[in-house]
Amino acid sequence: MDSFDYIIVGAGTAGCVLANRLSKDPSKRVLLLEAGKKDNYFWIDIPVGYLYTIGNPRTDWCFETEPETGLNGRRIGYARGKVIGGCSSINAMIYMRGQKSDYDHWESLGNRGWAWSEVLPIFRRSEDYQHGADDFHGSGGELRVEERRVNWEILDVWRDAAEQCGIPKIDEFNRGDNFGNAYFQMNQRTGKRWSAARAFLDAAQPRPNLTVMTEATVESLSFNTDADGLRATGVTLIHKGQRRDIEATSEVLLAAGAIASPQLLQLSGIGRPDDLRAHDIAVRHSLDGVGQNLQDHLQIRTIYQVDNTVTLNQRARTPWGMAMMGLEYFFKKTGPLTMPPSQLGAFAKSDPSQPSANIEWHVQPLSLDKFGSPLHKYNAITPSVCNLRPASRGTVSLKSANPHDAPAIAPNYLSTQEDLDVAVAGLKFTREIMAAPALAAFNPRELKPGPQITSEEDLQRAAGDLGTTIFHPVGTCKMGPAHDTTAVVDDQLRVHGVRGLRVIDASIMPTITSGNTNAPTVMIAERGAEFIRKDYKHSR
Repeated sequence: MDSFDYIIVGAGTAGCVLANRLSKDPSKRVLLLEAGKKDNYFWIDIPVGYLYTIGNPRTDWCFETEPETGLNGRRIGYARGKVIGGCSSINAMIYMRGQKSDYDHWESLGNRGWAWSEVLPIFRRSEDYQHGADDFHGSGGELRVEERRVNWEILDVWRDAAEQCGIPKIDEFNRGDNFGNAYFQMNQRTGKRWSAARAFLDAAQPRPNLTVMTEATVESLSFNTDADGLRATGVTLIHKGQRRDIEATSEVLLAAGAIASPQLLQLSGIGRPDDLRAHDIAVRHSLDGVGQNLQDHLQIRTIYQVDNTVTLNQRARTPWGMAMMGLEYFFKKTGPLTMPPSQLGAFAKSDPSQPSANIEWHVQPLSLDKFGSPLHKYNAITPSVCNLRPASRGTVSLKSANPHDAPAIAPNYLSTQEDLDVAVAGLKFTREIMAAPALAAFNPRELKPGPQITSEEDLQRAAGDLGTTIFHPVGTCKMGPAHDTTAVVDDQLRVHGVRGLRVIDASIMPTITSGNTNAPTVMIAERGAEFIRKDYKHSR
């Protein structure tokens, strides 16, 4: 049997960070496992390449949700990275930490050491900020953070309109209170995607004590039981058509993400006993929180046609326009090919009673019917608004005991009155911004949901029709103290009741952060590596 000190399951954002940090100790043998392929696909490094990586089985698991009542019975695509770098190889590249209140809330739930004051230094340590180090940013770290490399008149004016509606212009987000509007900063280096693989794994791969295995699907975890209880001892996987057992002499680290980590625990007999028995899976350890507490940001995509300006719809309309954008990128690394899906953001309160900003806009200088569809032939923009603190909770559960079958993903969007109220407030606030004087010269006309949609009931239905994921699933292996029956890991990310096993990825978030989740996942992995090294030192 092959043997390593640490086995990391999943070479996404968290797995790349863990592989880098743990392999720095030359005495430790580290194995990083990835079910997908290498990240040498042409479109990964080009920022606008997300159009060709999301929904592509070469780089995406291409999951789909169960039919969602809150989305009026629709299923929606649920992209998850299936490639080295994971979601950081196909995502929006937006660097967003969330807000101070997010992390202070985590600590208030009994998770020691996770307050904003304690995680901010971790964010700073791994960062290489374009403008240099200051009280909120770091310099010289692995994760490059840069400004946009293309401008759009309509976005500049949208900022003016938001300010006229009480959302002030600010220099940047990520300082603890995101209230305001600003251009997003991105994980790019001189116009190229800067994934977790580029940032953390590339530098570590030459180390002789690090082994990276791609196209390796983990089917289950291995355990033994002794006087101290259950202990994880390794994994069983399929690699190039052959089943292999690999031993972990220290720890198994699940970094497979908010969908695959709970699925693998359930396949291995850890979860809700009744759910496991329904698939004839022997119960190794009862842990009711596995696969529960799924949270995600649902964005409601409104579309407004505009005049007297140029959007991406117009620039990409002709072969000549496409060619010019391509030439600009390949010679200058600027222009629309450097764009993330959204360039401009704004944070505000859906109503004055909210303690902090609880809605966010992602504003795009383009429009299309749905992701993957052609751009419209007229100039238009898409201000998408989302609820940052959804009250709805969903699940990730098994469809079968076959590890190669996709799990059942049920986010349960808009299942609470609170979430419906915030959705309606967000749509109304968007209309207020689009009607502001700053935008008058561009004659915005609402296409979706449409000006005829006015009643509360109709706006709620429109939210279900237009709502879609921003691909931020978290929470399915919730962090919390042992007395919390819904918690899966403790505040050191150790699975409750199982030795030698941690979950270190976005699934451990007890509540979702305010914004994009990749940067918080880097921080979570940094903390997880710290906990592992500390435990090793204490055990010596």
